[in-house]
Amino acid sequence: MSTQSLDRAEAGMAAFEASTSRWGRITMLAGLVLSLIGPIYLVVFGGLDITSGQIWIAFLAVAATFGVFWIVEPLTYFPILGSAAMYQAFMIGNISNKLLPAAIVAQSSIGARPGTKRGDLAAVMAICGAATVHLTSLLIFVGLLGTWLMTRIPPGLIEVARLYILPALMGAVLIQCIATMKQIRPTVIALALALVVQFALVPALPKAAMFATAIVVVCTILASWFLRNRNIDHTAAIEDIPAIQENEVR
Repeated sequence: MSTQSLDRAEAGMAAFEASTSRWGRITMLAGLVLSLIGPIYLVVFGGLDITSGQIWIAFLAVAATFGVFWIVEPLTYFPILGSAAMYQAFMIGNISNKLLPAAIVAQSSIGARPGTKRGDLAAVMAICGAATVHLTSLLIFVGLLGTWLMTRIPPGLIEVARLYILPALMGAVLIQCIATMKQIRPTVIALALALVVQFALVPALPKAAMFATAIVVVCTILASWFLRNRNIDHTAAIEDIPAIQENEVR
């Protein structure tokens, strides 16, 4: 690819990132406003005996339980999804069990490394496809055939699906991530810390169970940084950046 073509591709990617960042923020704010209209209407005009103090207490209760995910999830998903796909993912939902697997499989299928421009575009297209398939499936198998299907599926099969389908899905995603990233040292550190937290820390301190994911993520980041291979020649990697960028935009 010529230098001129590479410059055009980089300019187009920069414009794409600027556009998605602008409209992503607008869309997320619009979604926030729309999601709050119903509760605000009920509080103000619904005749409910709810005080501002009760609202803040409820907010703090939710924040104490789920607030850690407000930090952990963006840090965890961003290296794989990229900025544009992050707006899509948090607007659509079901990130870990639907959108993230779709992005990882798409990146692996075309040989795109997570964190590169090509990987970011693959994640965007994968999420578009996953959302389309999801909505189509809901329309057909829930909206049109939902009641009929529930009468035909044995109750025992439904219970088995509830018990095993999520672990099976997450296990496949984990293996795909390991195979895609090919980083043995951080993988071993993450698995070791997860086992320690799950089987040692949580039984000893049951109250830490709600923060187990955050603890593992933060400790893995710190341990991977301090235990990284310090003998890598970063100068050679820097010199290869133009070639890497050219491969990304092809």
